[in-house]
Amino acid sequence: MLKALAKIFGTKNDKQVKKYRKQAGAINLLEDKYASLTDSDLQAAFDVIRTAVRSEELSLKDALNDVLNALSGKGVHVVTVNDYLAKRDAEQMGQIYNFLGLSVGVVLSSERDDAKRKEAYACDITYGTNNEFGFDYLRDNMCFDIASKVQRGHNFAIVDEVDSILIDEARTPLIISGPTNRTLDGYIKANEVAKALTRGQMPEKSLTDPHAKPTGDFVVDEKNRNIMITEAGREKAEKLFGVDNLYSLENAALSHYLDQALKAHNLFEKDVQYVVRDEQIIIVDEFTGRLSEGRRFSEGLHQALEAKEGVKIQEESQTLADITFQNYFRLYEKLAGMTGTAQTEATEFSQIYKLDVISIPTNLPIRRIDKNDVIYKSEKEKFTAVIGEIKAANQKGQ
Repeated sequence: MLKALAKIFGTKNDKQVKKYRKQAGAINLLEDKYASLTDSDLQAAFDVIRTAVRSEELSLKDALNDVLNALSGKGVHVVTVNDYLAKRDAEQMGQIYNFLGLSVGVVLSSERDDAKRKEAYACDITYGTNNEFGFDYLRDNMCFDIASKVQRGHNFAIVDEVDSILIDEARTPLIISGPTNRTLDGYIKANEVAKALTRGQMPEKSLTDPHAKPTGDFVVDEKNRNIMITEAGREKAEKLFGVDNLYSLENAALSHYLDQALKAHNLFEKDVQYVVRDEQIIIVDEFTGRLSEGRRFSEGLHQALEAKEGVKIQEESQTLADITFQNYFRLYEKLAGMTGTAQTEATEFSQIYKLDVISIPTNLPIRRIDKNDVIYKSEKEKFTAVIGEIKAANQKGQ
């Protein structure tokens, strides 16, 4: 019934696209007007609009067809996924914006001078990555006085690859940490103990028999990414550590070290969750597969991985400030974005950010054929099939 009504009256998306087509047509009609102006006349015309908006004689809605959010002078943040894109777009688009009298800045991870970052945020349009915007917000909240802050507010953000940043990485915390002044020797000893313990498993009848006991010294809960030490494992660990009670108050640090060491050996795989490069453990981002330079696992896990791989163990840190991307981007008064794959997350965008997802029709008919997914019983079968596809493509010269 709903599908039939949609065919007759059109879907909500169809109505929105129809509205935008009409608006795009009105914008295109302005081309002749502006094309006939000299450079100086064009700059003067733009200055009139900007002055009217900033004096509130003209609303942003009324200025929509000519120019928009940067006119208010409150700042626009253009968010992308890496420094290269932020720098490239700021340089290319900045030529147009500078010509029209708007200032353009870019915030890069390589620029650590607070004065220059503050200058970039003071611009009408600021380019940068989601990480840089988020971390600057955290650092601002750790400042002792307002004058030391680099950001000046959260007026409007337009986000590239919006589903990746606002949905896939929504709960990824940005963390600023500081030293805890704990000894690092415990990680080395815990690593040796962890290697001496035997991995076991829960018996199949444990679901029906509450008295069924796990085998080995510890069992791994892959789904919840947890480690449970058995009674036998606790006794063996106490003997290896040379303590009477692993879980007494004075040995709390040891049990923590051991838990992290067991996770490092049984839940984290080299070249999957992390890589070793230049004698350092570097995290692999689980969403993008990119290396997350500068990021470290918290609560001693990174130190446990360093002990596991035999590289220099760096001082453990404690969390001083943190925020998720979800909470950070909800600070903005206005939020928008674009991507090619947002429709499947439309419900999340609506519930979390109160954002509607509009599908813009392609300029030409879609020629791509979307086939059904193929599911394999095992990872080996999957990669055997992948190799077969690669060979077939190679033989065709692809």
